Amino acid sequence: MSRIPEAFTKGRPALIAYVTAGYPDLPSSLELAPKLEEWGCDIVELGIPFSDPLADGVTIQETSYKALQKGVTARDCIDLVRKIRKRTSIPLVFMTYYNILLKYGLEDFCRASGEAGLDGIIVADMPPDEAGGLEKEAKKNGIDIIFLLSPNSDDRRISLVAKHSTGFIYLVSVTGVTGAREALPQELEAFVKKVRTFTSKPLCVGFGISTEVQAAQVGRIADGVIVGSKLLQLVDSPPFSRLEAFVRSLRTALDKVKK
Repeated sequence: MSRIPEAFTKGRPALIAYVTAGYPDLPSSLELAPKLEEWGCDIVELGIPFSDPLADGVTIQETSYKALQKGVTARDCIDLVRKIRKRTSIPLVFMTYYNILLKYGLEDFCRASGEAGLDGIIVADMPPDEAGGLEKEAKKNGIDIIFLLSPNSDDRRISLVAKHSTGFIYLVSVTGVTGAREALPQELEAFVKKVRTFTSKPLCVGFGISTEVQAAQVGRIADGVIVGSKLLQLVDSPPFSRLEAFVRSLRTALDKVKK
């Protein structure tokens, strides 16, 4: 059974950290996940390195490339989940692309991931109306499937994602790719409110959140905040001092938000 629902029962906005699996190396990824929980994260999103990450900006592309250069594979990422699960019960979510699942085999991928202790999966280039096979295998193995919505989504797409997403719904703050930004779009609150009219499932916002002020702004209107590119810019080797300071500042900012 997925652990994701627990992240939204704490009376505060959930903090979701994205890290590229295998960056800067697999041992560091293994050390980092439990520390992210210790510093205040509620969910850890593990990006499976991919050679053509269309939804990702420069920072995540670079970290993915470096992980691939070190030979990190999907099997390594599943093994990483298994090892992390021995250290912490924090919900773990894969962020990936359909080609990786297709090459591995949907049934085999979901079975191996579920057995390893994965809680959810986001496939950035798979819309819900084409995900029947993945939904079936994910459900069979206790894995939530999380779909994305962009600000230009029409009512039909919002309704479809609201129906098929489990765990939470990933709201993309801007139309485009991931990456730290100086300001959040003015239309974001209206977008979140519109999606809220379709569902009571948790809504989490990602793409572009890079400061504690921005995190608090999002926390006031959504159920969760997803931070990736800025976080990855601070990832170095253990003990991850710069990253710890940043994550703790986000947690402090979000704890001040009344839910």
